[in-house]
Amino acid sequence: MHTKSPIRRRISRQIRVGRVLVGGDAPISVQSMTNTETTDVAATTAQVQALVRAGADIVRVSVPSLEAAEAFGRIKALVEVPLIADIHFDYRIALRVAELGADCLRINPGNIGRADRVRAVVDAARDRNISIRIGVNSGSLEKDLQKKYGEPTAEALVESALRHIDHLVQLDFQEFKVSIKSSDVFTTIEAYRALARQIPQPLHLGVTEAGAARAGTVKSAIAMGMLLAEGIGDTLRVSLAADPVEEVKVGFDILKALKLRAKGINLIACPSCSRQEFDVIATVNALEERLADVMEPLNVSILGCVVNGPGEAREAHVGLAGGTPNLLYIGGVPHHKVDNENAVDELEQAIRAEIAALKNQAVE
Repeated sequence: MHTKSPIRRRISRQIRVGRVLVGGDAPISVQSMTNTETTDVAATTAQVQALVRAGADIVRVSVPSLEAAEAFGRIKALVEVPLIADIHFDYRIALRVAELGADCLRINPGNIGRADRVRAVVDAARDRNISIRIGVNSGSLEKDLQKKYGEPTAEALVESALRHIDHLVQLDFQEFKVSIKSSDVFTTIEAYRALARQIPQPLHLGVTEAGAARAGTVKSAIAMGMLLAEGIGDTLRVSLAADPVEEVKVGFDILKALKLRAKGINLIACPSCSRQEFDVIATVNALEERLADVMEPLNVSILGCVVNGPGEAREAHVGLAGGTPNLLYIGGVPHHKVDNENAVDELEQAIRAEIAALKNQAVE
């Protein structure tokens, strides 16, 4: 049951997004963003709550207008998770959501406008202990940098980020994090590596416009996995053209694979073959659905035959090894025989019992 990650994380300045610490030795947080109309308070609140149930630590909400800012305030009053207000161009929106309790402002100081407007936003954030995220994307690179570099290269993204950062540094504001995203995996990796060497602030990881669920998951896992394995990254969002809840699930799966964060069931399952003694795929799918509410970390092994099944089961908290008969393991020890018809029910019962036992041990 190996749980410790060998990764040594980059030491960054720690900031706060509401009650969530970002950077330093804080756990890497997982974020997502609502895609409902912000002015539809009921729909947006429902989506925020769905993201929280999936485990999201932080949720971002787009605030494109002053009307949306008022809605943001009503949403904020209805949820407990830290909310980031995503704002572009109009500094008045930033000032209003700051008044209404935003936990973080996602802005690019360079597109807010005049220096006095940037100062007003920074002062509002400082006065209310609100952090800021500078977000640089390859799709919205400044025109002069597009002309200078010819395309959104890693160097162009870093230069853009440093420009925006300079606005905050000049105002002696250090409570910020930075994202520097491209839709290209290699550009994203190169840009984050370069920026990580130049600033002490925490970094928000992501591949922008990564694509649909399958392709976007692959691109995000490659880019963020490589960066996280190098110790780079303090918070992340998987950007998928899919249900935002899937973004949260994939984010935690990436962190679990790297042993950087344990949240929810870690299912170890074989792809199945003709040796399987029970339907592995159906069993795993059923368990994922039944255990979606479980946030406690637990290793569960589901393997269909005796080749690797017993070995994996001995390393898991709960394991099922296919055979004649199938054998259920608890705490790495054979516990009892399980027939195919009752496998899912007995696995769920064993998993929930093990979680309860671990909770009791923690209390004692």
